[in-house]
Amino acid sequence: MIREITLGQYYQADSVIHRMDPRTKIVGTIAFIVSLFLVKNIAGYAMAAVFLASVILISKVPFRFMVKGMKAVVFLLLITVVFNMFLTPGEVLVSFWKFKITKEGLRQAVFMALRLSFLIIGSSLMTLTTTPNNLTDGLEKLLKPLKVLRVPVHEIAMIMSIALRFIPILLDETDKIMKAQLARGADFESGNLIKKAKNMVPILVPLFISAFRRANDLAMAMEARCYRGGEHRTKMKPLQYRRRDFAAYMTLAAFVAAVVLTRKIILPF
Repeated sequence: MIREITLGQYYQADSVIHRMDPRTKIVGTIAFIVSLFLVKNIAGYAMAAVFLASVILISKVPFRFMVKGMKAVVFLLLITVVFNMFLTPGEVLVSFWKFKITKEGLRQAVFMALRLSFLIIGSSLMTLTTTPNNLTDGLEKLLKPLKVLRVPVHEIAMIMSIALRFIPILLDETDKIMKAQLARGADFESGNLIKKAKNMVPILVPLFISAFRRANDLAMAMEARCYRGGEHRTKMKPLQYRRRDFAAYMTLAAFVAAVVLTRKIILPF
């Protein structure tokens, strides 16, 4: 399960999406997430599904690799679906004991599951097609106007990039610790909720120690290389918009406009 989380990983491939400017992908991801919250009916979700599927196809990232990352959040999706299905008032479809499934609840549950799935896949697609270095440069460029307010833009972008880079490292470390504890006879499955929480201590303690050790090693390595922040630093590969980026922005604007228009379509579901 731990190894199936794809957020923060990079998938090497030769595609138009990989060659795009990281600023385009960051803005595109944010716009796609915002558009998901603007959708009100099945037509909008169908359009979002077609758009996301097209981007995945162009990126050349295997779809099974994208779906594999969803396995880690299945429990969260199930909780969301159940809560929306049983706690949303409306026209009752099925009733048993004290529970009622309403038409509005079923509709809301399906839409919420689709929204979360698209959100996770869309966010993962950005990190899968963008290297951490490019992601740092893109964030720094996008946040550059905040320098007027004396916001440490470079440091913020560096922290976010390092955090994303550490996700797969810490997941791999967690998997190794779990296997080592299981080999020593640890049991993470049996018992009630409190007992399961206590059983996680042998994993969390060494994981935190390892994380702090890695952070300390990284800080020492940066100091040894005389890292002093973003002032007067140059880029080996300066970011520059190309035709494909402008075409992507136009496509994205058309998609968002189409999603907004679907809000006015009245459907029976």
